[in-house]
Amino acid sequence: MSYVGPDFDPPQPRRPRRGPLTVALAALVPGALLGWLVYDTVGGSGGGGGSDGATVRAATSAASSAAASPTSSASASDDAKQPGTPSPTPTLADPTTSAPAASGPLKGKVVVIDPGHNPGNFQHTAEINRKVNIGTNWKECDTTGTSTNAGYTEAQFTLDVSHRLKALLERQGATVKLTHDNGSPSWGPCVDGRARIGNDAHADAAISIHADGSAAGNRGFHVILPGAVHSGAADTRPIVARSASLGERVAGNFVRVTGEQASNYIGDGTGLVTRKDLGGLNLSTVPKVFIECGNMRDSKDAALLTSGAWRQKAAQGISEGIVSFLRSS
Repeated sequence: MSYVGPDFDPPQPRRPRRGPLTVALAALVPGALLGWLVYDTVGGSGGGGGSDGATVRAATSAASSAAASPTSSASASDDAKQPGTPSPTPTLADPTTSAPAASGPLKGKVVVIDPGHNPGNFQHTAEINRKVNIGTNWKECDTTGTSTNAGYTEAQFTLDVSHRLKALLERQGATVKLTHDNGSPSWGPCVDGRARIGNDAHADAAISIHADGSAAGNRGFHVILPGAVHSGAADTRPIVARSASLGERVAGNFVRVTGEQASNYIGDGTGLVTRKDLGGLNLSTVPKVFIECGNMRDSKDAALLTSGAWRQKAAQGISEGIVSFLRSS
C-alpha cells in the first residue's frame, strides 16, 4: 500500500467546460499520463545502485555539509505541531501478512520491518512490563519508547518510516511484512515475538526501526548489529556476518541519502554498534539489524525526525541499503 502524507491536498472542484481548446487539451492528457506512469515504473526509487561499498565514516565527512534542516513548506510537515496524533497507517487485515508483491528485481525476496514499540503500549503497561526470555537473560516484553520534547512519540515515528520503507521495497518487487500495524496487536508484540515473525517468514532481511532518547547535544544515527550469542534459545552465530553486511550497507546509504551524521556519542564515529542484550537480535535466525535514526531529545535531531520530508529520505536511505544487501545475496 502506498503511503499518503498528512498534508495531502484534497481534489479541487472542476471548472466549467471552456470549449474546443479544452477538448483538444483533454485529448493529450491520457498520453502524457501514460508516459509518466511508464517513467515511474521504470525509474522507481530504492535502487541502491552504485553505493554498495559506501562507508559511514567517509560518507559522513562528505555529507555533513549537506545536512539540511527541514523547511517550513515540506509537504509532509512537522508532526510535532500535533502531539499525540497518530501518523496515517495503511489498512491491513493482519499486520504480519504482506500485500501481494509486484514484479521487480526483488521478486521472491522477503523483508520484515519491525516498527519499534507501539502507540498502544502506553495503555498496556502491565502487559509490556512482564518479562520474556531473550536467551542471555530476561527482559521486559516491550517498552513505550521515547519522544521529542514537543510530544512526537517514537512509536509514531517508527510506524511512519516503516510505511514509507514498505512502499519503497514493494516497488522493487519485495514481499514486505510488518510486525504490527493499524492497532493490531493493540500493544507489543513482545521482543521475542518480533523476532519470531521474522524467523517464521524466513526473511531474507529484517530491520527494526527506532529513534534514540539520549541527552541533548548527543546527535546522529547508529545501526545496531547482533553480537555472537550462544545461550539458551539464542544462537546468533549463523547470522552475525550477514547481519554485519546488512548493517554496513544500511548505514552507508543512510548517511549518504539523509546527510545525517553518524552518532557522536556511541560507535566511535562509525555509526555501527554491536550489542548482545537485545532480544529482537538475540532470538533472530535471519539477518537482522536495528537502526536508531537520530536522537529525539536533541532539538536539531528532533527537527529532522519530525519532518515528513526528512523521514522520506530516511526510508529511502534504509531501502537502498536493504536493496544493496539483497542484490548481493
